[in-house]
Amino acid sequence: MRISFCCTDTKAQPWLDGLRAAFSGAEVEVWSAGALPADYAVVWAPPQQFMDEQTQLKGIFNIGAGVDALLTLRLPPGVPVVRLDDAGMSVQMAEYVCHAVIRHFRELDGYEADAAQGKWSYRKPRLRQDFPVGVMGLGVLGERVSRALAQFDFPVMGWSRTAKSIPGVQCFSGDAGFNDFLAATRILVCLLPLTPDTDNIMRQGTLARLQPGGYVINVARGSHLVDEDLIALIDSGHLAGATLDVFRTEPLPAAHPFWTHPKITVTPHTSARTLREESIAQIARKITALQRGEPVAGVVDPARGY
Repeated sequence: MRISFCCTDTKAQPWLDGLRAAFSGAEVEVWSAGALPADYAVVWAPPQQFMDEQTQLKGIFNIGAGVDALLTLRLPPGVPVVRLDDAGMSVQMAEYVCHAVIRHFRELDGYEADAAQGKWSYRKPRLRQDFPVGVMGLGVLGERVSRALAQFDFPVMGWSRTAKSIPGVQCFSGDAGFNDFLAATRILVCLLPLTPDTDNIMRQGTLARLQPGGYVINVARGSHLVDEDLIALIDSGHLAGATLDVFRTEPLPAAHPFWTHPKITVTPHTSARTLREESIAQIARKITALQRGEPVAGVVDPARGY
């Protein structure tokens, strides 16, 4: 068996070592132009040339949860594209989002600013029922985040393309439920896959439907958000601020206004990182299942984009 590794901006050697350990006797190599055909590919943002040359693949494994970049390529017909189900990312995402929600709700950013000036300050406690949290996207990550938020007694809503049922979460679905979901939400968390339908989904017309004093947390993709609309709604007072971990251009350009806006918190796409050992173990299990002709979880439907 031959496995080709083609992952942009990823240190290859630890992945190669792990895959070789998982498949004794397999040929596992970093792809280069003109390389021999492989049976399986482990990829992150590969070039089109890779797909054009690798015509004998039996499976393509994406090392991140999002497959939007991969689906912009011409893929070998009939070859399953498999995303990671979790690989340790859902607990990281729950940590990050809960931290962002609690930091905003408890006004810890305000206390931090006061402390920097040597000011001993007091703020009136706020009520959780006044800060309903809406999670857009109820896949593996979204469901874990929703359950975690519910543990802090926030009212939690979720919205997905198709109907879902999660204990402790009020679920909305489809176009018919979208506006009701937004109107019920004060803190909006975006965990949607990026598809043509979700591109620019957080724009003036949707964000303005959030409850007054709304707050935005984007941990999905930068292209979900129209940057200028977010800033305008914060500056108008309709939104209280945002925590953003993903951006249209990464790294975020030095001159971008997000860096200096006093009500926007920026982090460098670190909400949920791929954990190598867990990812390799999951990929190995799925390759073994495919070789046996067994179904695997996480196969992407290109028509849906996830």
